[in-house]
Amino acid sequence: PRRSVTMGKNYRASSKTSQTPRRPFEKDRLDRELKLCGEYGLRCKREVWRVLVNLRAMRKRARLLLTLPDDNLRKQLEGASLMRYCMRLGLLDESKNKLDYVLAMRVNDLLDRRLQSLVFKLGLAKSIHHARCLIRQRHIRVCGQIVTSPSFMVRIESEKRIELSPTSPLAGGKPGRVRRKKQAAAMKGGGDGGDDEDED
Repeated sequence: PRRSVTMGKNYRASSKTSQTPRRPFEKDRLDRELKLCGEYGLRCKREVWRVLVNLRAMRKRARLLLTLPDDNLRKQLEGASLMRYCMRLGLLDESKNKLDYVLAMRVNDLLDRRLQSLVFKLGLAKSIHHARCLIRQRHIRVCGQIVTSPSFMVRIESEKRIELSPTSPLAGGKPGRVRRKKQAAAMKGGGDGGDDEDED
């Protein structure tokens, strides 16, 4: 049998993007995750777990920085970087420019900044599930670029530039495959009907 030969080293990051719960059958957590999946139109609970990994990392970083003295250089630099990141994503506003507020963040704060949630809030979709379909079917663009990932985290400055793609049939672009098929069938059916009337 042929062996697969890899050229050079593989530098691809192999860390997990989600982490399964320690207690898989905890009723309160199961109900909470199921409610989040329905409220935000998530495909599966792994999407909740993926957000939890990011939230835990930010909390862990903030908790570590809070143990350092105020005049510590690491706390000043990394703390300012973490606060800029949270404000850029819209997780915190200017009035909450402290590391204590990072510890108070919840999963809903991150889920609200997903592209899927914002498309629904801006009124581009009829429901949260319709928003996911529009994104996956390449109808939505952000800052002039089509985005096909519903979990894309939108920055504050990019939120105003979420719009329908000009090539989308929903924005007056070329009709889709099903619409073209129906139009062709209608034209063909109309032509046959006209011939029958002439023969009568």
